[in-house]
Amino acid sequence: MSDSEKDALLTFLEAQRAAVLAILDGLDDDALTTAVLPSGWTPLGLVEHLGHAERHWFQEVALGSAEPLPWPADDHEPLTTPRPPSVVLAFYRAQCARSDAVLAALPLSARPRGRHPHPPGDKISDLRQIALHMIEETARHAGHLDVVRELIDGKTGLAPR
Repeated sequence: MSDSEKDALLTFLEAQRAAVLAILDGLDDDALTTAVLPSGWTPLGLVEHLGHAERHWFQEVALGSAEPLPWPADDHEPLTTPRPPSVVLAFYRAQCARSDAVLAALPLSARPRGRHPHPPGDKISDLRQIALHMIEETARHAGHLDVVRELIDGKTGLAPR
């Protein structure tokens, strides 16, 4: 596998991660922890979800194991969090850094050592597909956050281009 392909995947993943953080930049704790949509998720809860997704796909699926979480797995409603922004943002950044280390250490052709029990897990056959899935997952949620940010304070176009 060429380094240029790995570099391209990482560039696009990093761009989506940066979009997530840029969209949230400037929101206070109340805005980060208040549900705007009827489904009840919060912006900060969605970022924690993305941290869990990074951990799951790059550690549990790609490597076959992950270090234990620093908190109970099910201590709140889905896509919300009882943790403060500083803790969630540090968790997200740490999981992204661990994901980057996995991408750096393994070839894109590396077969997963773990398994995701639901679709698209049955279709994931290598690290390349894990990276592509995380680009898609992060981009989809960056779009959700973009819309919610507009509803919160009217700001749009906050993601880096």
